Amino acid sequence: MTPGGPRPGPGGAAPGPRAGGALAGIALVVAACACFALLDLTTKAIGSDLPVLMMLWARYLFHTLLTTAFVLHREGRQALRTTQPRFQALRAVLFVAMSLFALLSILHMPLAEFTAIVATTPLCVTVVAALWLGFRVSPARWVLVAVGLAGTLAIIRPGGQAFGWALVWPLCLLATGTGYQVISSRMAGRESPATTQLYTGWIATALVSLVMPFAWVSIHDPWLWLGMFLMGLLSACGHMLLMQAYARTTPVTLAPFLYSQIGFAMLAGWLVYRHVPDSWSLAGIGAIVLSGAASAWLTVRERR
Repeated sequence: MTPGGPRPGPGGAAPGPRAGGALAGIALVVAACACFALLDLTTKAIGSDLPVLMMLWARYLFHTLLTTAFVLHREGRQALRTTQPRFQALRAVLFVAMSLFALLSILHMPLAEFTAIVATTPLCVTVVAALWLGFRVSPARWVLVAVGLAGTLAIIRPGGQAFGWALVWPLCLLATGTGYQVISSRMAGRESPATTQLYTGWIATALVSLVMPFAWVSIHDPWLWLGMFLMGLLSACGHMLLMQAYARTTPVTLAPFLYSQIGFAMLAGWLVYRHVPDSWSLAGIGAIVLSGAASAWLTVRERR
């Protein structure tokens, strides 16, 4: 699950006004998940022919240009004003690290299993919130964390020969993704999501641009340029759809439908690579989806 859009915080909800339109929000978040699944598929398809950093740079550049045009058209120059420059910079650095580890994971893992592992990030955020941020976590949530992490272990099966050394990439992704989500949660309500998207995109593009003179290769195949543009387009569309979804209803309402990306990833992996997860992986994916959906339901119950 390609991160980067607004996400609920450790307690499952983010502050701020929410308009009506739950059904519209659900439809938008499912469409965003489809975009992210196609983004991962495109990344995997062209990844063997391009340097990793060059793919990352092209995605950021096209994504940021498209997002900037959309945000400035809707909100004007006021979207450029930030009151949290340090948090914006830290979030962008974590975003670059997270995206790099995600790209490396996609190149070495099947799409469905990769997406399911990324989906455990909110569970890891719960652990961090309880152990380091002082949030109170109920026993039921600890059970859900255990179920979700057990599902992850069923997919990666430590000690097995499924992925070998490549397991380091999704584990690094979970670590950086957890930090990214914690920072995003602390910024919620203090900064406009549109402003955060702009600063994250431009800072990330600038950071990767610093190393491009050492990573650049000549590309003569127009299909590769089209693939890199498509990565940026799908990333921008997915994040903008998420922004619109969270503007219509609460994160708690939308959280269970974020797991639709696993279904899209499984479908894409089967259609393109004829890959079907084995029984252990399917059990792990089911455990992760169950724990995530149950966590969202538990949040609704606690808030009531």
